[in-house]
Amino acid sequence: MTFVWLKQNLFQSLKKFKGFSFALLLVVPLAIVAQQPPEKHANTDKSLIEGPTQESLLPKPSHGRASRYIARIFSELHYLKPSIRRNDELSGQILNKYIDILDGNKSYFLAQDVKDFQRFQNMIDDNIISGHLKPAYDIYQVFQNRWIDRYDYALSLLETPFDFEKDETYRYDREDVEWISDEKKLNELWRKRVKADALSLVLAEKSWEETKEVLTKRYNMAKRRMSQNKSEDIFEYFMNAFALTIEPHATYFSPREAENFDIEMKLSLEGIGAVLQVDDVYTKVNKLVTGAPADKSKQIKVGDRIIGVGQGDNAVEDVIGWRLDDVVDLIRGEAGTEVKLQILPKEEVIAGETKTVSLIREQVKLEELSAKSKVIEIDNNNQQYKFGVIEIPKFYVDWDAKYNKRLPDYKSTSKDVAKFIESFKKEGVDGLVIDLRNNGGGALDEAVDLTGLFIDRGPVVQQKDSRNRVHVFPDSDPGVVYDGPLAVLVNGASASASEIFAGAIQDYGRGVIVGEQTFGKGTVQTLRDLNHFRGLLDTQLGQIKLTTSKFYRVSGETTQHRGVVPDISYPSRFSREDFGESSYDNALAWDTIKQANYKPVNEVNEFVSALDQRHKMRRESSKEFAYLEEDIAEYQARKNDDTISLNMKKRKAEIDERKAKKLARINQRLKDKGLKPVDTLKDFDESVFEDDDYKLEETGNILVDYIALKRSKKLAENK
Repeated sequence: MTFVWLKQNLFQSLKKFKGFSFALLLVVPLAIVAQQPPEKHANTDKSLIEGPTQESLLPKPSHGRASRYIARIFSELHYLKPSIRRNDELSGQILNKYIDILDGNKSYFLAQDVKDFQRFQNMIDDNIISGHLKPAYDIYQVFQNRWIDRYDYALSLLETPFDFEKDETYRYDREDVEWISDEKKLNELWRKRVKADALSLVLAEKSWEETKEVLTKRYNMAKRRMSQNKSEDIFEYFMNAFALTIEPHATYFSPREAENFDIEMKLSLEGIGAVLQVDDVYTKVNKLVTGAPADKSKQIKVGDRIIGVGQGDNAVEDVIGWRLDDVVDLIRGEAGTEVKLQILPKEEVIAGETKTVSLIREQVKLEELSAKSKVIEIDNNNQQYKFGVIEIPKFYVDWDAKYNKRLPDYKSTSKDVAKFIESFKKEGVDGLVIDLRNNGGGALDEAVDLTGLFIDRGPVVQQKDSRNRVHVFPDSDPGVVYDGPLAVLVNGASASASEIFAGAIQDYGRGVIVGEQTFGKGTVQTLRDLNHFRGLLDTQLGQIKLTTSKFYRVSGETTQHRGVVPDISYPSRFSREDFGESSYDNALAWDTIKQANYKPVNEVNEFVSALDQRHKMRRESSKEFAYLEEDIAEYQARKNDDTISLNMKKRKAEIDERKAKKLARINQRLKDKGLKPVDTLKDFDESVFEDDDYKLEETGNILVDYIALKRSKKLAENK
């Protein structure tokens, strides 16, 4: 997307996962990518290309019209039905969000700039309703001037090499600090920022001349990007400041971005299978498509930053500070060709160690996203148990075959799972695990139908709209496909339809829910085309995405904000304030409605306490869970450290210490498996641990306990 580079200053917001509130606003699907890369990337230095002549940054008449329509749509159709007119509190919040979008890391505006902007504090709401948008453009003009000044100053600093023996630190996360009061202090901040950029390159064994060349190109490109912004982009920033002040899933798409969004929905299964967003000057991985090259490599994780891109045998090109769409252009290419990504791992700070990952572009097949099955064996007191495991990466259905062609044998999650269950029955499995880890949702009907495989009949989920009307989605088919021991494995990335299924299984007491508290996405969004508002079919105004309803469990509790709390909880690397719906600004609240008319079977409820006790006893002696606890403790100790040393010896010592810890952990795990240790991290083959899944194994142990407890109860009842 062409506007997203501007968001690069929201480092802290994105770092604390608030950037997820911009997930659809800021992402670009990487492939839309089964095409030849444009020739302009072959031997062209983008930083030396003269940018287009700057157009007058004033709102267009169509922007005023779109603003009026957007205000009306939110007032009438949004779930919250916000009061916009003469709402000074909302007006101030929108202003703050707009400033945050432009300069979330407080690195460009001075305190006096922000003070001056307060003259607009009580008029933003009326501006949006009336379509009088000039104040937003006036603010942006100040930002543009500050931006150019900062990068001119950054370039001037490159004339003299830095002293990396000096003992000083750079605070890269400035979300919670005050605005800088004068230019002298701002210059000092930027001196350290440029020095940090330079140190990261020097630590990568670049000479000063090479470092100067890379940074000169990077900063010139930043200036060039600013000259490319158009009136449409500023309108988009401002409308999204309004939308995101209402709630985090609301988004305005300009006509150009609306077209990109349509492409994403249709072609998101092609390419390397990654969705990107901007994180300060970095391109960050926001999502991995299950079964796509990036996911299958096991070397790229959500939160990793792409700092360089290369084609085949060609050298990797530095892309720090690039526009997001330019980075995507470099990664695009024909299926079957190689792209190299230089990765700065999520856990590394800005001057940390990088790695290069080679991927072969390909089109992701539907089969890669379908449910998969396997059988695991658990040895308990010399008795072997077999459990069927069904991994569901998303809830899918062949819409065309089901609804248009009305074919009886269409492909869907529930149909595939039913077939797996019949196969497991023939194998004589002792129980079943539904693995919904990292399942972000999908087709609501499939979550309902999947639940119906395990309950006789009854309501599965409720949906309430802005008029307080409640619709119940039931399983109306009598009978069940599977009535044996059942566990549902979830984590913090299990969201939406996954939470509907897990919540229903928990409310009915049909199975034990195991893992981490789920994401907490319990809202429904609708896309409204402004071009069709009042029949304006010949006008391009863009689209608005807004929340129109909420999901509620049959118990009456919404899945919004809290998600599903497991019966048996595993430790989580991230707290709720760092990850999940509750980490978003302005997320809709958790609440309850009247419970649905349903009859719980309560097959597991009475055993949960005993199951949890046995699990915790095993966990105390589990090396893998101990490693996880160590990682959590280290993360908690480091997550609030928002500074880095600018002393080369200290930085290198920190990097070496982390590498040594990582190597020691790997060698201990290799020893546990009876394998030889490795001398360096480069010697380690990550595929060695590819099939290790201690959380799934422990879920199997929990099912063994459940079977034993249930058998003991039955014996006691028969005496």
